[in-house]
Amino acid sequence: MNTFLAQLQSLLPPDRIYTDPVDCYAYAYDNSQKIYPPDMVAFPLTTDEIQAIVLLCNKHKVPLTPRGRGTGTAGGSIPEQGGIALSLERMLRINVVDPANRVIVTEPGVLNQTVQDTVRPHGFFWPPDPSSAAYSSIGGNLATSAGGPHAVKYGTTRDHVLGVKAVTGKGENIKTGCYTTKGVVGYDLTRLLIGSEGTLAVITEATLKLTPLPESIGGLVAHFRNTSSCAAAIVSIMSLPQIPSALEFLDKGSLNLIRSHSPEILPDDSTAMLMIEVDGSSREVNEASIAILSACQNEGLLQAERVTDTKNLWQIRKALSPLLKDIAPKKINEDVVVPVSTLPEFLSGLTKLSLQHQISNVNFGHAGNGNIHVNLLVDPDNTKEMDRAASCLNEIFDLVISLNGTLSGEHGIGREKRAYVDKEIDPTTMNLMKNIKQVFDPNNILNPGKLFLRDS
Repeated sequence: MNTFLAQLQSLLPPDRIYTDPVDCYAYAYDNSQKIYPPDMVAFPLTTDEIQAIVLLCNKHKVPLTPRGRGTGTAGGSIPEQGGIALSLERMLRINVVDPANRVIVTEPGVLNQTVQDTVRPHGFFWPPDPSSAAYSSIGGNLATSAGGPHAVKYGTTRDHVLGVKAVTGKGENIKTGCYTTKGVVGYDLTRLLIGSEGTLAVITEATLKLTPLPESIGGLVAHFRNTSSCAAAIVSIMSLPQIPSALEFLDKGSLNLIRSHSPEILPDDSTAMLMIEVDGSSREVNEASIAILSACQNEGLLQAERVTDTKNLWQIRKALSPLLKDIAPKKINEDVVVPVSTLPEFLSGLTKLSLQHQISNVNFGHAGNGNIHVNLLVDPDNTKEMDRAASCLNEIFDLVISLNGTLSGEHGIGREKRAYVDKEIDPTTMNLMKNIKQVFDPNNILNPGKLFLRDS
């Protein structure tokens, strides 16, 4: 390792290499709360530096874990096998802002919010908006294909990336996609890399497709006396020709969290809630609002109304995950997706499994996509409770698959879900994925151990 370090020091100046364990510790964890300290941290500023580091790691068979701001929840950016944590947080250049072609070209360390602030004066936005948008990086956004609430109308991250530049695990510079919104030359390697969690290549630049800001935005809330009537309303809303720009579900546990901080904003008898946003022209917003309010009408509806302060609405929603830490020392956080039509069955199943295994849970999420954030609240020092939680989680995943769903909508697999991947992906397809990994990263140095139980 001394020889390796000496060679690494020849590639980067001293202020861009951390070797002190105290300094490295900040790069040992992400929001999964698992801790795996790297042996060192490197801070490249250019593609050439990244390529040189990747080639060096190949030469010495040293693990290399790409990292954005560490906001992920699945353990995708933690250096589980030691080696180098490759922090891209100092690659902060926005290389192109091109309103005529509705494009922005950024380096991976640029924050999601910085992109939004940069393009807004030009009348555009970039639709992916995870809860961590204010401090998560574009590189991490792409690595997990994190989407956020507005994916219900605008699509996921994959739909808004035209191309990337990257360094493969083999140390080769590649360019995928193109600068235009149309392009069908060759295989779609861009969509392959988006969501690959840094296991195939290190993204060094991304060409992002922008969307015009809507003329008008409207907000609605609907409260229900039970989860089943709320789930039925979701199905009715998503059957409409009008598409909400966001449709968020909050269960009883979520509402109780909000009540603990702002009791005045919720009806006392509400046990399930929808936060709904519509956008477009003023006419479209009005028509969509009327249609959605009508779709909410069922025997379990308590009240449904328009709201004027949509900003406050989303602040409340985005505060939910941090608030969960107030009521349990640990949460097992999942982001499963089921077809919208099966949400009533899925949410009912969650309730049954929670009672069966005696595990408290709080559920909320992007209901318009069927993307529910399931939070099992546990005490990590209680061995029996952790065993019950593991059994509960396994059955939740079985339920998801039985409903033709998927194990992750936007958090990725990382290390937290890799043991369950074979529930969804058959052996033949899994082997093909592992073969792709071998092509991109023959020495398995790039974020090894993630996505699959064994890289081969």
